[in-house]
Formats: sequence, C-alpha cells, structure tokens
Amino acid sequence: MPTRILPAVGDADAVRSITTLLSQLPDAEPVAPVTDSTQLVDTLARLAAESVDELPEVVVVHERIGPVPALELIREVALRFPAVGVILVTSDASPGLFQAAMDYGARGLVALPLSYEELASRVQAVAQWSVGVRRHLGSGGDVFTGVGGTVVTVSGAKGGVGATLTAIQLALAAQASGRATALVDMDLQAGDIASYLDVQFRRSVVDLAAINDISPRVLADAVFRHDTGLALLLAPGEGERGEEVTDRAARQVVSALRSRYEVVVIDCGAQLGGAGAAAVEMADKALLVTTPDVIAVRGAKRAVRMWDRLQIRKAEETTVVVNRHTRATEIQPPLVRRITGTAVAATTVPAGFKELQGAVDSGRIHELDSRSTVKQALWALAGELGLAKAAGGDRKGGRFRSDRGSVSFRRRKGGGG
Repeated sequence: MPTRILPAVGDADAVRSITTLLSQLPDAEPVAPVTDSTQLVDTLARLAAESVDELPEVVVVHERIGPVPALELIREVALRFPAVGVILVTSDASPGLFQAAMDYGARGLVALPLSYEELASRVQAVAQWSVGVRRHLGSGGDVFTGVGGTVVTVSGAKGGVGATLTAIQLALAAQASGRATALVDMDLQAGDIASYLDVQFRRSVVDLAAINDISPRVLADAVFRHDTGLALLLAPGEGERGEEVTDRAARQVVSALRSRYEVVVIDCGAQLGGAGAAAVEMADKALLVTTPDVIAVRGAKRAVRMWDRLQIRKAEETTVVVNRHTRATEIQPPLVRRITGTAVAATTVPAGFKELQGAVDSGRIHELDSRSTVKQALWALAGELGLAKAAGGDRKGGRFRSDRGSVSFRRRKGGGG
C-alpha cells in the first residue's frame, strides 16, 4: 500500500525540491502540497470528516511554514489528528530543537539540505508508526477526529464596553440554534462570565494549562455544563493564577475545544496577554467591541494597530461591533470603519441599560427577556456571523424553539442578521 505524504511548505523553491525528492521515494504517493498552516489544518479536517483512513500517513512540515509557527502547527496536528505522523524539515538539527519537536508531537526531524537516504528512512519509520496507530484506533479510541469548529474571539476596545455580554449572547444564540457550543473566559484576571451566569465552579482553564495532551476526557472534566447546554471553560477564581496560562497552553486549549465543539466563543477581555493574543491569532473571526464615543473608538484603533504590529491579526481581518448605538450619536459605524480600518458589523447593538439591569444583577443574563432589543440585536449579530443556524423543524417564522420566549432575527437592508 503506498504511503500518502502531504507536504506543508510555504516557500516556492522548497516546495519544488521537497516534492521532487518525495516523488522518488519507494511506495510514496505525494499529494498536492499546502502552502500555509490554515490550509493544512483545513485539508486534514476535511479528510478526517470522511474517515480516518482518508488522512495521509505522513505530513512533512517545513520550518518556514506560516502564519502559525511550525512547532505550534505540529502540536495542533498531533492533537487533532493523532493518526497522522509529522516530520519537521529544518536547517537547525540541534539536540535542543529535536527535543522540542518531539515534545510538540513530531515523529521525526530531517535536516536541510535534504538527503534522500535520511528522508526515506524517516518517512518509512513514521508511516509504519501511523499504520500501527490506525490499527489501534480501529478498535475504538478516545481521540479527536471531528471537523474543526468555528472559533470567535470577543475583545473590548476598553473595559466596560460590553464584550462579555456580547460573547455570552453569541454563544447562547449558537447553542439555541442546535450547534454544540463552548464559551471560554480568557479574561484571566478579571473574567465575569461565571457571575453573569450565576455559576459556582471548581475547575477552570488553569487546570488545563500544565497538561501536554488534552484528551476529550480531560477536557470534559474541566468544562462546566450550564443549564442552557453551553459548555463553560471559566477563568480562575484567583486572578493571579491567570499567569499560569501561557500562549502555548492557550493554543492547546483552543485546539482541543475547536475539535470538540461546532462553535467556540472566547471572551478575551480588554487587556491583551499572551493567552488572549494566541486566541485572537487562531480565531476564525475576531470581534472588537466598542461604544460610539471618542475614548472607546480611540481604544479600538489602538488595539487594532497593536495587533498588527505584533503580527497577531491584520486590521482588515478584524470586525468591530458597535454597542450602545443610537442614531443621535455623532460617531456612526461608517466613521468607526474609517478610523479603525477594520470591517464593522452591519448589526449594531442599541443601548438598553434598563433591559439589562435586572438580569445582570441577578446573574441570570441567559434569561434575558426575548423582547429585549439588546438580545435581539446580539442574536441577529450571531446570524450575521454565521454562528447560528436554523435547523429543520426547529425554527418557525425566524424563531428558535429552544429559546424560552424565542427571538427573531431582524433583517437589515444591505446585509445584517
């Protein structure tokens, strides 16, 4: 049986040299190369959705792959697709890098410039390992094999603009439409999701920080199952413990959640740390919540520029959500778009302090009245973002049966919900 090999190489010259050499290996079947980390993960997810047997036995990752660094990419592949063996191709063959590559989940390392003998030996060994793993998985295994879900981060331009409320309602809308949804509090020092939902909890995201291999069972032990059906992964009760969640740990947690849930909504708060930055970088959709006032919009512009400088996310890949919007304010969404250089959600969220006060004070924001204009707008935003779907028979006249009292998606001219 031929060995299927998927090269993941961003450099055009390296693509040619690697594919040429791979095609000369005995019983090798190189497939079309992928040129970046996103394309690699999407390709593997699509194949895994059909069957584990559809996955290539070997993935060859070049050291200059991007935008996710090679070692982090290897970690994600090893976690989400444990039946695939990964080989790192690198110009640094030092013992330190070799050990790091093994720690991140690689099954082999090949030094540049490539040697036919070394590459053939590594590919053969990794392919045999992969076949053995698949034989074991055939009898049933506790592994991630599902298609990756959609990850959405919600950040605040500054404190108090409504990022947490937005994240909660987006998650509730996704869950109510029939999608398995996880809500994560990555505001590690000042997270309030537990207070908003009146939750008493023992475990938090910190409990996953020191775990190198987050299995479905370990993940299930850490999440809190809310009455609404949401899977909650909460910030630690002791804010100082948030420092234990490094950017590497955050990447592992997000990858594990993405593999287990259709929608993952992450509240990153207004302060950017390493964990939050990793989540924003990995997100399919990154939202930045602002209010239509000078201070908040300046904060949004500052955050967007910082993300760009740190190469976390480009402005055009960020969507600003305008909260507490009124027609009377001087700062309207088109102006926010020009100032920040981002996309701006077509759905704006109106000011509704009186609507929210009772639900916030009681810690029952999930029971917010469906007649609330704030809730209607945020659920419409979920529809605009593609997070909420109407399952057949679950929706009548634009209403979700699973929501108490239900709420309608409001249509807006030129786009929207």
